[in-house]
Amino acid sequence: MDPAAAAPGGARTERPVRHGAVLSVTCLALATVVAAMASLNVALPDIARETHAGQTDLSWIIAAYSLVFASLLLFAGTLGDRFGRRRALLGGLTLFAAASLAATFTTHPGALIALRAVMGLAAAFVMPATLSTITSTFPREQRARAVSVWAAVAGAGAVIGLLAAGAALEAWSWRSVFWLNVVLAGIALAGTLAVVPESAEPGRRRIDLVGAALTVAGLGALVYSVIEAPDHGWGAPRTLAGIGIGLVVLAGFVVWELRRADPLLDPRLFRHPHLSAGALSVALEFFGFFGFTFVLMQYLQLVRGDSALVAAVSVLPMAAVMIPSTRLSPVLTARYGARGPWVLGLLAVAAGLAVLALLDADSAYGHLPAGLLPLGVGMGLAMTPATAAITDTLPARLQNVGSAVNDLSRELGSALGIAVLSSVLASTYRTDLVVSGLPAPVAATARSSLAAAYALGDPALIARARDAFVSGMRLALLTGAAAAVLAALAVAFLLRHRAGKAGRAEGTGPGRPLSR
Repeated sequence: MDPAAAAPGGARTERPVRHGAVLSVTCLALATVVAAMASLNVALPDIARETHAGQTDLSWIIAAYSLVFASLLLFAGTLGDRFGRRRALLGGLTLFAAASLAATFTTHPGALIALRAVMGLAAAFVMPATLSTITSTFPREQRARAVSVWAAVAGAGAVIGLLAAGAALEAWSWRSVFWLNVVLAGIALAGTLAVVPESAEPGRRRIDLVGAALTVAGLGALVYSVIEAPDHGWGAPRTLAGIGIGLVVLAGFVVWELRRADPLLDPRLFRHPHLSAGALSVALEFFGFFGFTFVLMQYLQLVRGDSALVAAVSVLPMAAVMIPSTRLSPVLTARYGARGPWVLGLLAVAAGLAVLALLDADSAYGHLPAGLLPLGVGMGLAMTPATAAITDTLPARLQNVGSAVNDLSRELGSALGIAVLSSVLASTYRTDLVVSGLPAPVAATARSSLAAAYALGDPALIARARDAFVSGMRLALLTGAAAAVLAALAVAFLLRHRAGKAGRAEGTGPGRPLSR
């Protein structure tokens, strides 16, 4: 809570928390870091043309943010829990704005990748602090509705970011996307200073530096190997070794955490089926969603020839149905239980991605809403019960850890989704693109990315490159759809025993809080 304020008679009273203002500011901070994850996708064609970035460079420019974000979420969540969530918000937003400002002056893909990584570090402090501030500030009877608003912003923030970036790119260069980050972070910073109360669970827990290092090393090796696989081959020794090292290090993280008295994340928490279902659902849901965003923005601009704004506007049907379905989800959960709406939502996500996988270079615009509408409805229905299952399973003193688990699942799924789906796209593009008879330098340029193939100016080569890109996009989107089906099956299995009536009546999620 805020420090006590002096009353006129000399007595001291506690300053009341303005819940509406706190929710608005925390959701703006959340929207800032979520929008930054997606908004740069609209600018990828311009970045590729101006900086000569290849398809692998473009993957890294997007994935560096999510990778660092996911790797440091648990550590950042623990620091916020111990030293103050308001402090975490203030520090994270300041660093985020500074890195975004620096990015406006860069001209090289490597510099962009590095600065996006710094932005991911900043976002790792911001995102868990937003949800844990809500869950620790709002009364329990208001928490489910506040969490549903948070979930709606978390889902729609990406689409709003795409739209805002598309509008900015109509008048300015790709650097305007980073200027947008600076403005949003500045407003959120001022709002945090004005209305957000401090909350913390200081205790005497030791900071788990080894666990944090293992997380960064394991996820880093895994994602690096997946993104670089199209360049070196999926069966290449370095690719297989990198993936193997990443998995071994992550297994070592689990063993290390099991032996600690104060773990960064206690793996035993995942014995609770509702928490496991929530984490897996969020991860696989966003695996498909952000991988889809990376692929579709390039398809709309490079294959269809749309402008950045038209490409962004094209995905608005998804946002139009996502927000109301997110708000509807707690009502359906309270009436029918979490399992049905949750599984239905994940299956709708899979159906939407499968429909979008049927797009080709000459598809009519009507094909887009046919896939985007079920995708948006599914995201809305599934996000709220998944988030509530994680946060409501944990006791109050572990809310920041619960927030970090939710955000880790989201960002880990996003990072892996971008890595895997972009690698599937790049591998298929390079395999299917016919470059026989072309000089070696020209063939290498065309194989680096579709934007590079356009720059060569050969109409026949461009046509072949577009077809190869569409083939890669189809396989990538079907991979995302398969991930959503896997999530639906897992949730249906883990929630096969119906929750108690009390849990459903509260509308807070399917599980009972763990006592630890």
